[in-house]
Parts: sequence; C-alpha cells; structure tokens
Amino acid sequence: MKLTLAIDFGSTYTKVAAFDLEKAELVGTAQAGTTIDADITIGLRAALTQLETTIKKKGQTIEIQRMLSSSSAAGGLRMIAVGLTKALTTRAAEEAALGAGAKLIDAYSHRLTPGDIAAIEAKTPDLILLAGGVDGGNEENIIKNAHSLALSRIQSPIIIAGNKTAVPTVRNVLEKAGKYAAVVENILPELDRLNTGPARDAIREIFIARITHAKGLDKARQMTGGIVMPTPMAVLKGAGLLSKGFRGEPGWGDLMVIDVGGATTDVHSLGYGRPSHGDVILKGLPEPWDKRTVEGDLGIRCNAPVILEKIKEETRDVSDQMTSYVHYVSTHVAHTPRDEKEALMDATLAAKAVETAIRRHAGKIEERYFPTGKVKVQHGKDLTACQYLIGVGGVLAYGRDPYRVLKSACFNPLYPESLCPAAPDFFVDKDYILFAAGLLSEIAPLQALKIIKKSLGKIK
Repeated sequence: MKLTLAIDFGSTYTKVAAFDLEKAELVGTAQAGTTIDADITIGLRAALTQLETTIKKKGQTIEIQRMLSSSSAAGGLRMIAVGLTKALTTRAAEEAALGAGAKLIDAYSHRLTPGDIAAIEAKTPDLILLAGGVDGGNEENIIKNAHSLALSRIQSPIIIAGNKTAVPTVRNVLEKAGKYAAVVENILPELDRLNTGPARDAIREIFIARITHAKGLDKARQMTGGIVMPTPMAVLKGAGLLSKGFRGEPGWGDLMVIDVGGATTDVHSLGYGRPSHGDVILKGLPEPWDKRTVEGDLGIRCNAPVILEKIKEETRDVSDQMTSYVHYVSTHVAHTPRDEKEALMDATLAAKAVETAIRRHAGKIEERYFPTGKVKVQHGKDLTACQYLIGVGGVLAYGRDPYRVLKSACFNPLYPESLCPAAPDFFVDKDYILFAAGLLSEIAPLQALKIIKKSLGKIK
C-alpha cells in the first residue's frame, strides 16, 4: 500500500495520519508526545512505529511515498504587527498574522516610541509585520517606524506590507541597518479593501526558511522533507477547501471551526458574513472571508482558573470538586479525564470557552440614532446563517458531551447584539485530520476534500 503521511508537530503531541490517495481514504492515525526539548524525531519515530503496528495488524504492508508536515511546536510563530492606526492598518496586519497561523503577541499603532522599541526587543518576536498607510496615503509613519526599527537591537525578519510609494525607502532603511526585510503588496491598499494573501504567503515562507531552524526542527525537516506550514494555517486551508469545494466536488459553503485546546481556543470562520437583513448598515474594516481568532486566555488547561471565574459570574453555585479539578488541571496540563465526573467538568470548561470565544469572533449589531431615525449598524461578521459548526480538540473528539460544548457557540438571547450562529449542524473532527486536509490540499485537493468529508462525524 503506497501511503502519503501528514504529520503535525504540536506543542504536546506529534500526530501522524496515513492516507491512500488513490482511494481517497484515511488508512490510520497515531500520536506520541512531542520531544521538542530533546530530539523532535524521537516522538515522530514513536508515532510512526505505532502507526505501522496498527496497519500491520490489518495484514497490510506499507510503502511511504511522501511526507507533509506542519508545526506549532515550541510555541508556534510569535509575531508582532506594527501599523498606522489601530482601527485600520494595525488590524489588517493582525488579520494577516492570524490567518497565516502566527501567534500575535502584540500590535502597535502610530509612531513607535522608545518604550515601544524596548518592549519589542524584550519580547524577541520571531517575525515583525510592518504596515501603514493606504496606497496614495500617509507615507511618513511607516518610514519613521522603519528608522526606529533600524536603530534597534531587533534581529527578527521584517515583512513590509504598507504604502507602496513608501516601500522602497522603508526597505532601504532596514537593509542598510543589516535587517532582513521582505516586501509584499500593501495589506490595506484602499480603506475598504483587505489584501492579506501576499503577507500570509510571506509569513509562511519565512516560517519554513528561517523559523523552523530557530525552533530546533531541522532534524524533522531532514526526516520528513520539510515543514510545509504552521499548523493553524493548515487547519484554515483545510476548512477553506471544505467550504469552497474543488472541481465538481461541492463544498459545504459557509462554516465555522472551533478548536478547543489546553492553551488556547481558536475560531475559524469561512464566509463573508455580510448583513443578513436589508435594513442593516455594515461599518468598519471589511472582514476576510477566511478569518481566524485566537483566544489565549481560554485554554481549558493553562487558563482553567480564568474560565472558572467566568462560570462563577453567571452561576455562583460552583462545587468544591469543580474548584479542585480546575486547580489540578491548570498545573497538570497533560491531564485527561479519568472518569465520568471529570469528563463532565471538562465539558463545562470547554462550553464556557467556546461560548466566550465565539462571541469575541462574531460580529455585533447595535442601534444608532440619526436625524433620519433609528439605524441598525453591524460591525464584524454576521454568522447567524452559518450552516455548519465543526469541533476540533480532544474534549470534542473524545469527550462525553460534544453536543453541549458546540451548542454553547449558538446565538444566546442573553447577548442579542452578538451575531453568533443561529442553528448550525454540528460535526466533530473525530480523526484529528483537518490539519492534514490542509496539507494534502497542496498536492491532491480533490482527494483531500473527499477524505475530510468522510472523516467528519455529525453529532446530535
């Protein structure tokens, strides 16, 4: 059997999925602890041995044709965005960073101060995205910021994605100071048009060429043939393929993916999210079709105490057992539920994390009064008509009550302003292969689409 392997080097586990692309079938999966602090190939070899044993038990022999891999190990790609105004170019830079799978650790707007530079130096980001000014607009700000970065001790690669008239000067300033600078198209060429694709591609290229070496993933590159992309980008590409379809194989249309993890809860939405009613006015920066947000305070292990406080705000009656469990899992982040009670407590934490993350991701609607009368104004995406909600993560794939967790993502009358999904169908990525679909879309998109459709399990 000739197989293609999709590998993900995660912060906790290294996951391997084997596919027969000729039949468009998932053959098997395996995982082992990620060994980033020693030799990352130790964990990979353990997962591969487990996979081979599983397949051989079926009486089959295998021949590995190719390997594709993604990574979020060692904290992923830590990135800082710098722009002109918080509401426009800085937010556009944030969209590019998150869509590319980077972990945005901070964002700065207007002119960088000496204090800002000192803070960036202390944070030692893996990458800086420097934006500012629409084409034909402000040039001075991005040039001044380039001078500030040039005089700093910052050694991070810098992607320039601002006003095209200012770009040659910006690049010259940075390169004269010995900084690595890459130029891409403006992420906000016009006030009402986002252009994040070129910046995302550049982030991915720098991740592959430079960051994998800095993260100690060289041995993995030698063994697998290279890290193709950051894991979150792979997930987003897989979701995008499922949404759009490919060459006669229909996609599902508008959908959302929510990934509940121990450190973060990530939300992806595929769809433009335009107003669903004719009497609503859309305001603010346009939303990307493929949007990703990362909630770093909603991981159900690292941030369990924070989530518990949110639960207490609505339900004062929290048991001592729940409090003890939260304390334990926040200090033992690799813990998995040992019995029914622990599984239910995990579901409670996940439900609150999902509810909060979705409300932050979704748009909002408000009423404003003008001389002509009352007007409804929408900011962000209207996700009320989203048809499909896909859950990713152990608490959903293996938990006791995935329906309850995903149901918490739906519209809640307590928050009438929030444009969350009204009545979507619920699915779970039970085989953990949405990332693999994104990787496979690079070489076999049609087969990848068929495989992910088979893998997703509907829950009621």
